Amino acid sequence: MSLDITPVVKGEAVTFKNPAKEFYEAVGGKEGMEKLMYSFYDKIYESDIAHFFPQDEDEFEQVKIKNSKFFIQICGGPKVYEDEAQGMELNEYMVRLHDDFSINEKARIEWLGTMREALDELEGVDKELIQSFWDYLDNFSKLTVNSFSDGSTYYAEYTQVKESK
Repeated sequence: MSLDITPVVKGEAVTFKNPAKEFYEAVGGKEGMEKLMYSFYDKIYESDIAHFFPQDEDEFEQVKIKNSKFFIQICGGPKVYEDEAQGMELNEYMVRLHDDFSINEKARIEWLGTMREALDELEGVDKELIQSFWDYLDNFSKLTVNSFSDGSTYYAEYTQVKESK
């Protein structure tokens, strides 16, 4: 398993696919995903990118709940994020949600590094399923980077690879 962070290349289109649906069941369904995501967000609250999130504990708790719903659904769980997405495709909605923030590569690396810490705590989950989740995160997170060291901004174009049935 290689939880490498690949760099963002300004102007390069991003291709990604959702995590394997088996990941959701392997982590323990809804409760397991919530445990993973809450662990992640608790770590985020203590990270160098905590300023991107509400500092009020009650508001931050709502962010944890809302974002956990996104990951539950994107990983093949029940459709618990539909109302949040306001009729948009989930990944498109999540990308647009980040448009209001100035996110650079350093913040993305911190976010991914924190997620890697949370994933390291998973027990009994097949490494290939964790890799599937990681590959999604690594590529998808590139779409949130919109501020570059040269002072420019860019919103990457992307293609979501749809699962064939």
